[in-house]
Amino acid sequence: MGARKPITDVSLDPAFPLLAQAAEEIGVRAWAVGGYVRDRLLGREHREIDVVVEDARGPDLAAYFAKLTGSAPPVVFERFGTAQVMWEGRPIEFASARAESYRDDSRKPDVKPASIDDDLHRRDFTVNALLMDFAGKVEDRLGTGLADLAVRRLRTPLDPETTFSDDPLRMLRAVRFAAQLGFELDPPLLPAMRSLAERVRPPIVSVERVTYEVRKMLVSDRPKPALELLDEGGLLAGVLPELVATKGVAQGGYHTHDVYGHTREAVALTPSALVLRLAALFHDVGKPATAAPDGSFQGHETLGAEMAVAALTRLRFSNSVIERVAHLVRLHLRPV
Repeated sequence: MGARKPITDVSLDPAFPLLAQAAEEIGVRAWAVGGYVRDRLLGREHREIDVVVEDARGPDLAAYFAKLTGSAPPVVFERFGTAQVMWEGRPIEFASARAESYRDDSRKPDVKPASIDDDLHRRDFTVNALLMDFAGKVEDRLGTGLADLAVRRLRTPLDPETTFSDDPLRMLRAVRFAAQLGFELDPPLLPAMRSLAERVRPPIVSVERVTYEVRKMLVSDRPKPALELLDEGGLLAGVLPELVATKGVAQGGYHTHDVYGHTREAVALTPSALVLRLAALFHDVGKPATAAPDGSFQGHETLGAEMAVAALTRLRFSNSVIERVAHLVRLHLRPV
């Protein structure tokens, strides 16, 4: 994929003058950071603004900004030093600069105040560690974020095993960003994923957080590469074991791939609606258990529907989504 230079001349967000005024009037230093900055530079819409604030003053800036703009008082999350203000229908998240790390047996991080530089080094990827001041100037303190953005590369600020161990969900986020944004993974990321894949499980990572990432991958423009990266990173077995079981299951007739390869192609060719992509994902998961010596898979659609229900229940999808996906899997052999 050819390099594309990130946009650096962006129009000023209408929230920025108000954020600048609030920060100046209470005497704090703050910047926009994270996905908002990344997407603005890529020319993508990103309504939510993440603001990082020095000296543990995130909640203070949130409270003053809400007062200044006549917004409702912020929702404060004291444990994380964060607060959210809804301004003109947009969420603005204020976070004190902090460092987070996760214990081996917990999904709740240990949080402690940190400098801005420490905060940036503990973020997930260099392209998410770019700062933008409220005059619109971009600052790349790590020295690699803009270059990585230009070539669409996901690289961790620290050694990837350290970054992923701090928050194992970042491994799924890497796959999701690759699918959503058309980014490539820096070569050391996949080996690090394989070595830490077992950590993407409760209670270290909640089911809801995993499912959020899977949903985003599936409705992205590149669901097939997402599935391939999950597999290459050793994450597929923990997230979608039903799909792993289809590997190497041969099928004849008009099929040109084994069941696993056929499933990846089907998902890629399905419109990007969640229910349709999930139905494509699970439509043949009943084949491994129903494979007969003559090459038939009698009843795989019925078994597949049952397996889809079990998998989507495990992933805590809504009953409505589960029922619709199961219906499509059960009837996928019928002519349109």
